[in-house]
Amino acid sequence: MIGSRPAQAFLAASLACATPACAGDDAFEGMAGPYGERLRYDEKGLTLTFPDPEVTLNIGGRLHLDAGTAGFSRPGLPEAFPDKVAVRRAWIEPTLTIGKDWVIAFQYDFSDPQLPINDAFVAWKGLPDTILTLGNMKVPFSLEWLQSNNDTLFTERSLANAFVPDRRFGFAVGHHGQAWTAVAGVFGNAASNGIGGDGVAAAGRATVAPILTDDETLHFGLAGIYRRRSRSDDDFSFSTQAEASLFARPFADTGDLPDVARVSRLGAEFAYRNGPFLVQAEYIRAEIERFAGPGGSPPARAFQGGYIEAALVLNGEGRRYALTPNGGTTYATFKGVAVPEGQRVSRGGIGVFEVAARFSAIDLDDRGLRGGLERDVTLGLSWYPEPNLRLIANYIHGRVRPGAAQSDTLGTAPFSVDTVIGRLQIYW
Repeated sequence: MIGSRPAQAFLAASLACATPACAGDDAFEGMAGPYGERLRYDEKGLTLTFPDPEVTLNIGGRLHLDAGTAGFSRPGLPEAFPDKVAVRRAWIEPTLTIGKDWVIAFQYDFSDPQLPINDAFVAWKGLPDTILTLGNMKVPFSLEWLQSNNDTLFTERSLANAFVPDRRFGFAVGHHGQAWTAVAGVFGNAASNGIGGDGVAAAGRATVAPILTDDETLHFGLAGIYRRRSRSDDDFSFSTQAEASLFARPFADTGDLPDVARVSRLGAEFAYRNGPFLVQAEYIRAEIERFAGPGGSPPARAFQGGYIEAALVLNGEGRRYALTPNGGTTYATFKGVAVPEGQRVSRGGIGVFEVAARFSAIDLDDRGLRGGLERDVTLGLSWYPEPNLRLIANYIHGRVRPGAAQSDTLGTAPFSVDTVIGRLQIYW
Protein backbone atom coordinates (compact mmCIF):
# COMPACT_ATOMS: atom_id res chain seq x y z
CA MET A 1 0.00 0.00 0.00
CA ILE A 2 1.44 3.36 -1.01
CA GLY A 3 0.88 5.36 2.14
CA SER A 4 -1.03 8.50 2.99
CA ARG A 5 -1.92 11.54 0.87
CA PRO A 6 1.33 13.40 1.77
CA ALA A 7 3.33 10.32 0.80
CA GLN A 8 1.43 10.05 -2.49
CA ALA A 9 2.19 13.70 -3.30
CA PHE A 10 5.83 13.13 -2.46
CA LEU A 11 5.85 10.04 -4.69
CA ALA A 12 4.60 12.06 -7.66
CA ALA A 13 7.21 14.78 -7.12
CA SER A 14 9.98 12.21 -6.72
CA LEU A 15 9.07 10.36 -9.90
CA ALA A 16 9.17 13.69 -11.70
CA CYS A 17 12.73 14.07 -10.40
CA ALA A 18 13.66 10.80 -12.11
CA THR A 19 13.42 12.54 -15.46
CA PRO A 20 16.65 13.58 -17.24
CA ALA A 21 16.17 17.20 -16.12
CA CYS A 22 16.43 16.30 -12.46
CA ALA A 23 19.15 13.78 -13.22
CA GLY A 24 21.31 16.58 -14.51
CA ASP A 25 20.65 16.25 -18.23
CA ASP A 26 19.33 19.81 -18.35
CA ALA A 27 20.58 21.40 -15.14
CA PHE A 28 19.19 24.89 -14.70
CA GLU A 29 20.95 27.85 -13.11
CA GLY A 30 19.14 31.18 -12.97
CA MET A 31 20.53 34.65 -13.45
CA ALA A 32 21.95 36.44 -10.41
CA GLY A 33 19.30 38.21 -8.33
CA PRO A 34 19.44 41.70 -6.79
CA TYR A 35 21.63 40.48 -3.91
CA GLY A 36 23.79 38.21 -6.05
CA GLU A 37 21.77 35.13 -5.16
CA ARG A 38 21.60 32.26 -7.63
CA LEU A 39 19.15 29.38 -7.94
CA ARG A 40 20.37 26.06 -9.34
CA TYR A 41 18.37 22.92 -10.10
CA ASP A 42 20.29 19.69 -10.78
CA GLU A 43 20.81 16.12 -9.48
CA LYS A 44 21.49 17.55 -6.01
CA GLY A 45 18.06 19.15 -5.85
CA LEU A 46 17.23 22.82 -5.53
CA THR A 47 20.10 25.03 -4.32
CA LEU A 48 19.83 28.74 -3.48
CA THR A 49 23.17 30.51 -2.89
CA PHE A 50 23.85 33.98 -1.48
CA PRO A 51 27.42 35.30 -1.94
CA ASP A 52 27.77 37.81 0.93
CA PRO A 53 27.44 36.57 3.56
CA GLU A 54 28.04 33.12 2.09
CA VAL A 55 24.79 31.20 2.66
CA THR A 56 23.56 28.10 0.82
CA LEU A 57 20.15 26.47 1.11
CA ASN A 58 19.86 23.04 -0.51
CA ILE A 59 16.53 21.21 -0.67
CA GLY A 60 17.10 17.53 -1.35
CA GLY A 61 15.05 14.41 -0.83
CA ARG A 62 14.79 10.69 -1.33
CA LEU A 63 12.13 8.18 -2.30
CA HIS A 64 12.50 4.42 -1.73
CA LEU A 65 9.67 2.36 -3.21
CA ASP A 66 9.73 -1.39 -2.38
CA ALA A 67 7.94 -4.36 -3.95
CA GLY A 68 8.40 -8.05 -3.23
CA THR A 69 7.14 -11.48 -2.30
CA ALA A 70 8.09 -14.13 0.27
CA GLY A 71 7.30 -17.76 1.04
CA PHE A 72 7.68 -19.97 4.13
CA SER A 73 8.84 -23.59 4.20
CA ARG A 74 6.29 -24.53 6.88
CA PRO A 75 2.58 -24.49 5.95
CA GLY A 76 0.01 -22.73 8.10
CA LEU A 77 2.00 -19.57 8.76
CA PRO A 78 0.31 -16.19 8.20
CA GLU A 79 0.88 -14.17 5.07
CA ALA A 80 4.41 -12.78 5.00
CA PHE A 81 3.69 -9.41 3.38
CA PRO A 82 0.43 -7.59 4.11
CA ASP A 83 1.29 -5.25 1.21
CA LYS A 84 3.31 -6.28 -1.83
CA VAL A 85 4.23 -2.67 -2.62
CA ALA A 86 4.99 0.09 -0.12
CA VAL A 87 6.78 3.40 0.23
CA ARG A 88 9.79 2.63 2.42
CA ARG A 89 10.99 6.23 2.68
CA ALA A 90 9.72 9.59 1.40
CA TRP A 91 12.06 12.24 2.76
CA ILE A 92 12.40 15.96 2.28
CA GLU A 93 15.87 17.18 3.30
CA PRO A 94 16.63 20.91 3.54
CA THR A 95 20.19 21.83 4.59
CA LEU A 96 21.29 25.37 5.38
CA THR A 97 25.04 26.14 5.31
CA ILE A 98 26.19 29.48 6.75
CA GLY A 99 29.76 30.37 5.93
CA LYS A 100 32.28 27.61 6.56
CA ASP A 101 31.36 26.94 10.18
CA TRP A 102 27.59 26.38 10.52
CA VAL A 103 25.34 23.62 9.15
CA ILE A 104 21.63 23.23 9.95
CA ALA A 105 20.16 19.94 8.69
CA PHE A 106 16.60 18.59 8.79
CA GLN A 107 15.02 15.42 7.40
CA TYR A 108 11.31 14.58 7.49
CA ASP A 109 9.85 11.24 6.41
CA PHE A 110 6.27 11.49 5.12
CA SER A 111 5.93 7.68 5.11
CA ASP A 112 6.66 7.16 8.84
CA PRO A 113 3.95 8.44 11.20
CA GLN A 114 5.79 7.15 14.30
CA LEU A 115 9.33 8.54 13.76
CA PRO A 116 8.99 11.14 10.99
CA ILE A 117 11.92 13.30 12.17
CA ASN A 118 15.35 11.97 11.22
CA ASP A 119 18.29 14.40 11.23
CA ALA A 120 17.38 17.69 12.91
CA PHE A 121 20.60 19.26 14.14
CA VAL A 122 22.87 22.27 14.22
CA ALA A 123 26.59 21.64 13.63
CA TRP A 124 29.50 24.02 14.26
CA LYS A 125 32.89 23.50 12.61
CA GLY A 126 34.79 26.50 13.96
CA LEU A 127 37.54 24.47 15.65
CA PRO A 128 40.29 22.72 13.63
CA ASP A 129 39.31 19.21 12.48
CA THR A 130 36.36 19.22 14.90
CA ILE A 131 32.56 19.17 14.58
CA LEU A 132 30.20 19.97 17.48
CA THR A 133 26.59 18.88 16.88
CA LEU A 134 23.39 19.47 18.87
CA GLY A 135 20.05 17.93 17.94
CA ASN A 136 18.53 14.72 16.61
CA MET A 137 21.19 12.62 14.88
CA LYS A 138 22.59 9.12 14.47
CA VAL A 139 24.22 7.72 17.59
CA PRO A 140 27.90 7.03 16.67
CA PHE A 141 27.69 3.24 16.53
CA SER A 142 28.05 0.70 13.67
CA LEU A 143 29.63 1.35 10.27
CA GLU A 144 26.60 -0.13 8.52
CA TRP A 145 24.16 2.15 10.39
CA LEU A 146 26.21 5.31 9.83
CA GLN A 147 26.24 4.73 6.07
CA SER A 148 23.37 6.50 4.31
CA ASN A 149 20.44 4.25 3.43
CA ASN A 150 20.96 5.53 -0.12
CA ASP A 151 24.36 3.83 -0.11
CA THR A 152 23.91 0.50 1.71
CA LEU A 153 24.69 -2.58 -0.39
CA PHE A 154 21.18 -4.06 -0.01
CA THR A 155 17.63 -2.80 0.44
CA GLU A 156 17.94 -3.20 4.21
CA ARG A 157 20.75 -3.33 6.74
CA SER A 158 21.73 -6.65 8.33
CA LEU A 159 20.06 -8.54 11.18
CA ALA A 160 22.66 -7.11 13.57
CA ASN A 161 21.19 -3.66 13.03
CA ALA A 162 18.54 -4.69 15.59
CA PHE A 163 21.06 -3.67 18.27
CA VAL A 164 21.55 -0.16 16.89
CA PRO A 165 19.30 2.60 18.27
CA ASP A 166 17.43 4.94 15.96
CA ARG A 167 18.44 8.57 15.76
CA ARG A 168 18.43 10.22 19.18
CA PHE A 169 18.48 13.77 20.50
CA GLY A 170 21.77 14.76 22.10
CA PHE A 171 25.12 16.48 21.86
CA ALA A 172 28.18 15.04 20.10
CA VAL A 173 31.75 16.10 19.39
CA GLY A 174 33.84 14.58 16.61
CA HIS A 175 37.50 14.99 15.79
CA HIS A 176 39.69 13.52 13.06
CA GLY A 177 43.26 13.23 11.90
CA GLN A 178 44.70 12.20 8.57
CA ALA A 179 43.48 8.61 8.84
CA TRP A 180 41.58 8.35 12.14
CA THR A 181 38.35 9.62 13.71
CA ALA A 182 36.87 9.79 17.22
CA VAL A 183 33.30 10.74 18.11
CA ALA A 184 31.58 10.84 21.50
CA GLY A 185 28.21 12.09 22.69
CA VAL A 186 25.38 12.02 25.21
CA PHE A 187 21.87 11.12 24.02
CA GLY A 188 18.29 10.88 25.26
CA ASN A 189 15.35 9.53 23.25
CA ALA A 190 14.35 10.37 19.68
CA ALA A 191 12.97 13.85 18.98
CA SER A 192 9.75 12.31 17.62
CA ASN A 193 9.26 10.60 21.02
CA GLY A 194 9.76 13.76 23.04
CA ILE A 195 13.44 13.14 23.98
CA GLY A 196 12.56 11.45 27.33
CA GLY A 197 11.36 7.97 28.25
CA ASP A 198 14.47 5.93 27.48
CA GLY A 199 17.08 7.12 29.96
CA VAL A 200 20.40 8.76 29.08
CA ALA A 201 23.18 7.18 27.02
CA ALA A 202 26.87 7.86 26.52
CA ALA A 203 28.21 6.68 23.16
CA GLY A 204 31.54 6.73 21.38
CA ARG A 205 33.21 5.42 18.24
CA ALA A 206 36.83 5.42 17.09
CA THR A 207 38.18 4.39 13.69
CA VAL A 208 41.57 4.09 12.03
CA ALA A 209 42.51 3.48 8.40
CA PRO A 210 46.10 2.12 8.25
CA ILE A 211 45.76 2.05 4.45
CA LEU A 212 44.04 5.07 2.94
CA THR A 213 44.59 5.90 -0.73
CA ASP A 214 42.28 6.72 -3.62
CA ASP A 215 42.24 3.06 -4.70
CA GLU A 216 42.67 1.14 -1.44
CA THR A 217 41.28 1.45 2.10
CA LEU A 218 41.69 -0.70 5.20
CA HIS A 219 39.31 0.28 8.01
CA PHE A 220 39.02 -0.78 11.66
CA GLY A 221 36.49 0.58 14.13
CA LEU A 222 35.34 0.11 17.71
CA ALA A 223 32.17 1.60 19.23
CA GLY A 224 30.16 1.39 22.41
CA ILE A 225 26.94 2.66 24.00
CA TYR A 226 26.05 2.63 27.69
CA ARG A 227 22.48 3.66 28.60
CA ARG A 228 21.08 4.12 32.09
CA ARG A 229 17.32 3.99 32.52
CA SER A 230 14.84 4.73 35.32
CA ARG A 231 11.96 2.56 36.52
CA SER A 232 9.48 4.97 34.93
CA ASP A 233 10.96 4.59 31.44
CA ASP A 234 9.19 2.60 28.73
CA ASP A 235 9.70 -1.14 28.33
CA PHE A 236 12.71 -2.18 26.26
CA SER A 237 13.09 -4.75 23.47
CA PHE A 238 15.24 -6.00 20.59
CA SER A 239 13.71 -7.27 17.33
CA THR A 240 14.50 -7.57 13.62
CA GLN A 241 12.34 -7.77 10.48
CA ALA A 242 14.40 -10.23 8.47
CA GLU A 243 16.12 -7.70 6.16
CA ALA A 244 12.90 -6.77 4.32
CA SER A 245 10.63 -3.97 5.50
CA LEU A 246 7.52 -5.52 3.93
CA PHE A 247 7.28 -8.31 6.52
CA ALA A 248 4.24 -7.96 8.78
CA ARG A 249 6.15 -8.90 11.94
CA PRO A 250 9.66 -9.62 13.21
CA PHE A 251 10.84 -13.23 13.50
CA ALA A 252 13.44 -12.79 16.25
CA ASP A 253 11.97 -10.66 19.04
CA THR A 254 12.65 -10.46 22.77
CA GLY A 255 9.25 -8.92 23.40
CA ASP A 256 8.88 -6.07 25.89
CA LEU A 257 11.39 -6.40 28.72
CA PRO A 258 10.29 -4.62 31.91
CA ASP A 259 12.56 -3.14 34.59
CA VAL A 260 15.58 -2.68 32.31
CA ALA A 261 18.07 -0.57 34.27
CA ARG A 262 21.11 -0.55 31.98
CA VAL A 263 21.79 -1.45 28.35
CA SER A 264 25.33 -1.71 27.01
CA ARG A 265 26.46 -2.39 23.47
CA LEU A 266 29.88 -3.03 22.00
CA GLY A 267 30.63 -3.22 18.29
CA ALA A 268 33.72 -4.07 16.24
CA GLU A 269 34.10 -3.07 12.56
CA PHE A 270 36.30 -4.17 9.67
CA ALA A 271 36.30 -3.11 6.03
CA TYR A 272 38.69 -3.40 3.11
CA ARG A 273 38.28 -1.80 -0.29
CA ASN A 274 40.53 -2.36 -3.30
CA GLY A 275 39.33 -0.59 -6.42
CA PRO A 276 35.82 -1.82 -7.25
CA PHE A 277 35.88 -4.57 -4.57
CA LEU A 278 34.64 -4.03 -1.00
CA VAL A 279 34.35 -6.41 1.95
CA GLN A 280 32.83 -5.28 5.25
CA ALA A 281 32.04 -7.03 8.55
CA GLU A 282 30.79 -6.22 12.05
CA TYR A 283 30.15 -8.02 15.32
CA ILE A 284 27.84 -6.53 17.96
CA ARG A 285 27.19 -7.70 21.52
CA ALA A 286 24.44 -6.24 23.69
CA GLU A 287 23.87 -6.76 27.41
CA ILE A 288 20.80 -5.92 29.50
CA GLU A 289 20.77 -5.50 33.29
CA ARG A 290 17.56 -5.25 35.30
CA PHE A 291 16.76 -3.38 38.48
CA ALA A 292 17.42 -5.25 41.70
CA GLY A 293 14.43 -6.86 43.39
CA PRO A 294 13.85 -8.27 46.89
CA GLY A 295 16.11 -11.21 46.03
CA GLY A 296 18.95 -9.07 44.68
CA SER A 297 20.01 -8.21 41.15
CA PRO A 298 18.85 -10.63 38.44
CA PRO A 299 21.61 -11.97 36.17
CA ALA A 300 22.37 -9.91 33.08
CA ARG A 301 21.22 -11.13 29.68
CA ALA A 302 23.51 -10.96 26.64
CA PHE A 303 22.64 -11.08 22.94
CA GLN A 304 24.81 -10.98 19.84
CA GLY A 305 24.79 -10.58 16.09
CA GLY A 306 26.96 -9.78 13.12
CA TYR A 307 27.42 -9.89 9.38
CA ILE A 308 29.98 -10.14 6.62
CA GLU A 309 29.27 -8.74 3.17
CA ALA A 310 31.13 -8.15 -0.07
CA ALA A 311 30.42 -6.17 -3.22
CA LEU A 312 31.95 -5.71 -6.64
CA VAL A 313 31.26 -2.82 -9.00
CA LEU A 314 31.34 -4.53 -12.40
CA ASN A 315 31.96 -1.60 -14.72
CA GLY A 316 32.87 1.38 -12.60
CA GLU A 317 34.92 2.76 -9.76
CA GLY A 318 34.69 1.53 -6.19
CA ARG A 319 32.92 3.19 -3.31
CA ARG A 320 34.69 6.29 -1.98
CA TYR A 321 35.75 6.34 1.69
CA ALA A 322 34.64 9.53 3.45
CA LEU A 323 36.56 10.32 6.62
CA THR A 324 34.45 13.29 7.75
CA PRO A 325 30.78 14.32 7.37
CA ASN A 326 29.30 17.72 6.66
CA GLY A 327 27.82 17.61 10.16
CA GLY A 328 26.68 15.08 12.74
CA THR A 329 28.35 11.79 13.66
CA THR A 330 28.68 9.88 10.38
CA TYR A 331 32.49 9.72 10.29
CA ALA A 332 34.51 7.11 8.37
CA THR A 333 31.92 5.55 6.04
CA PHE A 334 31.75 4.34 2.45
CA LYS A 335 29.70 6.38 -0.01
CA GLY A 336 27.60 5.20 -2.92
CA VAL A 337 28.58 4.15 -6.43
CA ALA A 338 29.47 6.98 -8.79
CA VAL A 339 28.05 7.06 -12.32
CA PRO A 340 30.55 8.65 -14.74
CA GLU A 341 29.14 11.06 -17.33
CA GLY A 342 29.83 8.73 -20.26
CA GLN A 343 28.05 5.77 -18.62
CA ARG A 344 24.78 7.54 -17.90
CA VAL A 345 21.81 6.13 -19.81
CA SER A 346 20.77 9.67 -20.77
CA ARG A 347 24.20 10.04 -22.43
CA GLY A 348 23.91 6.78 -24.36
CA GLY A 349 25.65 4.57 -21.75
CA ILE A 350 24.39 1.49 -19.92
CA GLY A 351 24.77 2.74 -16.35
CA VAL A 352 26.85 1.06 -13.64
CA PHE A 353 26.20 -2.43 -12.19
CA GLU A 354 27.12 -3.77 -8.75
CA VAL A 355 26.77 -7.30 -7.34
CA ALA A 356 26.83 -8.09 -3.60
CA ALA A 357 26.46 -10.97 -1.13
CA ARG A 358 25.97 -11.06 2.64
CA PHE A 359 25.70 -13.50 5.53
CA SER A 360 24.17 -12.15 8.74
CA ALA A 361 23.02 -13.65 12.02
CA ILE A 362 21.36 -12.70 15.29
CA ASP A 363 20.92 -14.58 18.59
CA LEU A 364 18.29 -13.27 21.03
CA ASP A 365 18.29 -16.32 23.34
CA ASP A 366 19.84 -16.10 26.80
CA ARG A 367 19.17 -17.22 30.40
CA GLY A 368 15.69 -18.58 29.86
CA LEU A 369 14.62 -15.82 27.51
CA ARG A 370 13.79 -17.19 24.06
CA GLY A 371 13.92 -14.23 21.72
CA GLY A 372 14.77 -16.31 18.66
CA LEU A 373 17.60 -17.06 16.24
CA GLU A 374 17.96 -16.12 12.59
CA ARG A 375 20.55 -16.64 9.86
CA ASP A 376 20.21 -14.92 6.48
CA VAL A 377 22.07 -15.24 3.19
CA THR A 378 21.43 -12.35 0.78
CA LEU A 379 22.36 -11.89 -2.88
CA GLY A 380 21.96 -8.49 -4.51
CA LEU A 381 22.19 -6.71 -7.84
CA SER A 382 22.10 -2.92 -8.18
CA TRP A 383 21.83 -0.88 -11.36
CA TYR A 384 22.69 2.83 -11.38
CA PRO A 385 21.43 4.29 -14.69
CA GLU A 386 21.86 7.92 -13.52
CA PRO A 387 23.62 9.69 -10.64
CA ASN A 388 20.37 10.02 -8.65
CA LEU A 389 18.60 6.81 -9.65
CA ARG A 390 19.14 3.23 -8.44
CA LEU A 391 17.27 -0.03 -8.94
CA ILE A 392 17.95 -2.90 -6.52
CA ALA A 393 17.00 -6.59 -6.62
CA ASN A 394 17.67 -8.82 -3.58
CA TYR A 395 17.13 -12.51 -2.90
CA ILE A 396 17.20 -13.51 0.78
CA HIS A 397 17.20 -17.02 2.20
CA GLY A 398 16.63 -17.08 5.95
CA ARG A 399 16.58 -19.83 8.56
CA VAL A 400 14.53 -18.90 11.62
CA ARG A 401 13.77 -20.25 15.05
CA PRO A 402 11.09 -17.78 16.17
CA GLY A 403 11.04 -16.14 19.57
CA ALA A 404 8.42 -16.74 22.25
CA ALA A 405 6.93 -13.28 21.63
CA GLN A 406 5.91 -14.48 18.13
CA SER A 407 4.88 -18.02 19.04
CA ASP A 408 1.14 -17.29 18.77
CA THR A 409 1.45 -16.49 15.07
CA LEU A 410 4.66 -18.25 14.02
CA GLY A 411 4.71 -21.25 16.37
CA THR A 412 7.90 -22.58 17.94
CA ALA A 413 9.30 -24.89 15.25
CA PRO A 414 12.13 -23.67 12.98
CA PHE A 415 11.33 -22.73 9.41
CA SER A 416 13.00 -21.17 6.40
CA VAL A 417 11.83 -18.16 4.43
CA ASP A 418 12.71 -17.11 0.88
CA THR A 419 12.27 -13.49 -0.09
CA VAL A 420 12.58 -11.57 -3.34
CA ILE A 421 12.45 -7.80 -2.99
CA GLY A 422 13.13 -4.93 -5.34
CA ARG A 423 13.50 -1.19 -4.83
CA LEU A 424 13.21 1.92 -6.97
CA GLN A 425 15.45 4.48 -5.29
CA ILE A 426 15.47 8.17 -6.23
CA TYR A 427 17.64 10.66 -4.33
CA TRP A 428 18.61 14.22 -4.99
